[in-house]
Amino acid sequence: MSRIVITEFMDEAAVADLSEAHDTLYQPDLVDRRADLMGALSETEVLVVRNRTRVDADLLAAAPRLQAVGRLGVGLDNIDLAACKARGITVWPATGANDLAVAEYVITTAMILLRTAYHASERVAAGEWPRQDLIGAELSGRVMGLLGFGSIAREVASRAQALGMTVIAHDPHLPGDNPAWAAASSVSFADLLAQSDVLSLHIPLTPETRHIIDAKALEAMRPDAVLINAARGGVVDESALAEALGQSRLAGAALDVFETEPLTAEAGQKFTGLPNLILTPHVAGVTEESNVRVSSLIAGKVLDHLAGRG
Repeated sequence: MSRIVITEFMDEAAVADLSEAHDTLYQPDLVDRRADLMGALSETEVLVVRNRTRVDADLLAAAPRLQAVGRLGVGLDNIDLAACKARGITVWPATGANDLAVAEYVITTAMILLRTAYHASERVAAGEWPRQDLIGAELSGRVMGLLGFGSIAREVASRAQALGMTVIAHDPHLPGDNPAWAAASSVSFADLLAQSDVLSLHIPLTPETRHIIDAKALEAMRPDAVLINAARGGVVDESALAEALGQSRLAGAALDVFETEPLTAEAGQKFTGLPNLILTPHVAGVTEESNVRVSSLIAGKVLDHLAGRG
């Protein structure tokens, strides 16, 4: 049995570093073979996962020697943190390693949603020339609203400001005297909804944040605003969002995360035929470069731990 088990994709160089030092099981599809995963953990000391592997009570029970969980990303809602703490299992998120990738996703997606010109390739290729239909808006001079003002949101803020946007944010957990507020104006949740031309979400999924963007919140947004969720599935009421888009009460939206992941055809049915909607498969934080950074960071923590250095 292996000291290290990796259940989802990881940079090959980082896997090679781990495999050279310790008996390592790397099967990127192990996340989809739950029984095989459970059977592989009897001697495992370190488990490395992304967001799809459920590190719950059943999995922990199958891993009596588990000492640490490395998360190739930052969201931890797929890991039972209380159960890990009770067992003395350390959890390592790859804090900061994919901030840039998510920030670039948000800015790129905001441009696409506001400009509206990028969904007409088939029409143009067919001989149409729909210029009047595709006159969109510029980012410059508009308001970027950030729900949550952690490290990723701050990366978004700096890029939005460089493009001529005004940045506002709501984060009740960040003290008002924190130097980070130099990059954004702190506003109430109600003002954030009312003033944002682009509303980007940067909050974890908790009982308090579940469906924080619900029908009432969407109604409070400007009809020409766009919404981007590259944070966590569940913070947006997807049915309410689909209804708002379908009734043109919101100009556009992009979802990289979903309440059901992977998104099934049944769960995705509500999004069929909606205008100005971008759906991506939880990939905002994953680029060639960020995958190397995330994987290297976690591999380093694993090696230090098993060598008794951390």
